Amino acid sequence: MGFNIAIDGPAGAGKSTIAKGISKKLGFIYVDTGAMYRALALYFIRNRIRSDEEEKMKELLTEVDVTITYLDGMQQVILNGENVTPLIRSEDVGKMASESSVYQEVRAKLLNLQRNLANTADVIMDGRDIGTYVLPDADLKIYLTAGVKERANRRFLELKEEGISCELLQIEKDIEDRDYRDMHREIAPLRQAADAVCIDSSLMTIDKVINTIIEIYEKKVKD
Repeated sequence: MGFNIAIDGPAGAGKSTIAKGISKKLGFIYVDTGAMYRALALYFIRNRIRSDEEEKMKELLTEVDVTITYLDGMQQVILNGENVTPLIRSEDVGKMASESSVYQEVRAKLLNLQRNLANTADVIMDGRDIGTYVLPDADLKIYLTAGVKERANRRFLELKEEGISCELLQIEKDIEDRDYRDMHREIAPLRQAADAVCIDSSLMTIDKVINTIIEIYEKKVKD
């Protein structure tokens, strides 16, 4: 049984960036559960499935295989044998991932893989329900958040840097909508676990957040 760190929080809080930074410093395996949901979402989009077509999604789930491999220390997401890592970060895929993840069958599809990884290695896993549902017994739980405007601005700058046309106000609205869906879904809604440490990264640099969590980890290990 490895040491498990769970990082939860809303869209755009910087969970993936922080988790990757911590994994490199501590030598943990980073498991980006959001990327796994995005891979499923990409499959649904490719098959022209709408986000409200739950039954069609259930039928397709039997045909989908999502796995994680590592290349030069970087996580690669494999969808039915295809490396889709560069294809799953678009807004459309993110929106579908958020909307489709409310369905129990979609979540169950990935749950066993995520838990098996955590049972066999030191892992840091980020998502919306890691500390409350996927790894309820995680050794360390972090709830990472930031204000809506700050999260929207971060996403806006990220997309601009990638050369993707976008509107800041639309991104802000999409984040607010996603927050509502994530917090009000029936299955494993987004919430702070009772034993999680809350960190608001609105006014913190990436390095500051990483170092803060590592300090919490080191104190936990010593105790």
